[in-house]
Amino acid sequence: MNEFMTNFINPFFYWVAWIIIPIIVEVIPSIGSFFSLLVHRNKHKNDEDPIVWPDIVLVIPVYNSEKSLEQCLRSVHESDYPNEHMEIYIVNNKSSDSSFDAFVRAQKEFGELRMSWLNSGQGKSRALNLAIYNSHGKYMINIDSDGTLEKSALTRMVRHMENEPDVSCLTGSILTRPDEIEKVKTFKGRLLRRLEFCEYAQAFLAGRNYASEKGRMYTLSGAFSAFRLDTIRKSHLYNTETISEDTEITFQMRYLLNQKVGICVDALYFTDPIEDVNKLYTQRQRWQRGSLEVARLYPQSKLKPWRFSRDVNIRTLLFDHTFAFPRMIWYLALIYLMTNGYSSVVVITSLVAIFLFYILCGFLYFHIACYLLKPFPEIRKYYRKQRLAVALLPFYNFVVFFIRLAGIINSMNTKSSWKTDTLTREMDKFMTTLRSCFRGLSNGIKRFRNSINYEDRYNE
Repeated sequence: MNEFMTNFINPFFYWVAWIIIPIIVEVIPSIGSFFSLLVHRNKHKNDEDPIVWPDIVLVIPVYNSEKSLEQCLRSVHESDYPNEHMEIYIVNNKSSDSSFDAFVRAQKEFGELRMSWLNSGQGKSRALNLAIYNSHGKYMINIDSDGTLEKSALTRMVRHMENEPDVSCLTGSILTRPDEIEKVKTFKGRLLRRLEFCEYAQAFLAGRNYASEKGRMYTLSGAFSAFRLDTIRKSHLYNTETISEDTEITFQMRYLLNQKVGICVDALYFTDPIEDVNKLYTQRQRWQRGSLEVARLYPQSKLKPWRFSRDVNIRTLLFDHTFAFPRMIWYLALIYLMTNGYSSVVVITSLVAIFLFYILCGFLYFHIACYLLKPFPEIRKYYRKQRLAVALLPFYNFVVFFIRLAGIINSMNTKSSWKTDTLTREMDKFMTTLRSCFRGLSNGIKRFRNSINYEDRYNE
């Protein structure tokens, strides 16, 4: 029996564990994305601009946005959506800089835009809710003030909703700005930003596109989303008790109102690239914490594990949170396996094979995204140059996984906040604690030695 376990059962479970997870997480979505690509091509190729332009409200929450607000409003001004059918609310949630002065300058420069300044309480959720109370029109579209819209983004978003009346809310595709990526002088800095660019491109243009076609999109993007105004007013509005208000409003749309959530892949919004590893660390921890907060806020009767195969929210929560610790333990267990009968060559070979498999899946997404970027030749040209970054994405995602894991751990013992400790600060705290432990251990050893020496002298 022991020989049977060694020769068959142990290797069987080892390889199944390494094969099943990639198939579920990567292979099926990759294949599905190809079908989604075909559907997208046939479904939207005959879309035309609406004959009658509906009135829309554009909501821009502002918090210390002095440096970015004018550029954001310039992109709105240069949009091909008619100004006379667009009203803009800039909602200030207690900025401490000169954001209002930037708004005044924009009023003078872009006089054709109908803009209003509103003051709200602290927090993006309160800013959005205030705008909903004051809005008039058919659609409400919210964008972050630290990014810019592609010229036709608003038109494409509205056209998509006009042509699909069963869709009540959409997210756009979020990309980082290539010109800002290439301004960085160091290769390491540029590589980090290129990896982020490829991550966003594949996540929105391939991953969320497939999820949208299957009715399984987990969350809208808070940076650029659109709602039918009459629908969002039937909700509980944006929740002020979480830092992940975009995910919470998505849950409301799906579960409380039974609405269809989708993506408009050709409506592009550009945001600044990540500054450094510290910013990446705090950003991904905040996203992870926010997702956990939404899960706690939501009625547990709706989030039953046995609905795993049918409900994208349950599946995402299980993969991102419940399975996070077993995945971490599994990585560490590889060392144990090599000391208990598994060949180190087999273990290392399997690791290499898995990462090669992830790289192949990454290039599958890469080609999907390239196709969807055809209407944007400059962005497509830049993206096609990033093959090295695409090949390195699995290693980047591996690092991000442990950052998200740290977010789960930190959410257990710290209060929710947009401002969290950076990686550098947490490392400093860790080293301080470690030094303190060593000092305590050293002092204990010294006291022990002194007590022995004292007893020896006493006996003499």
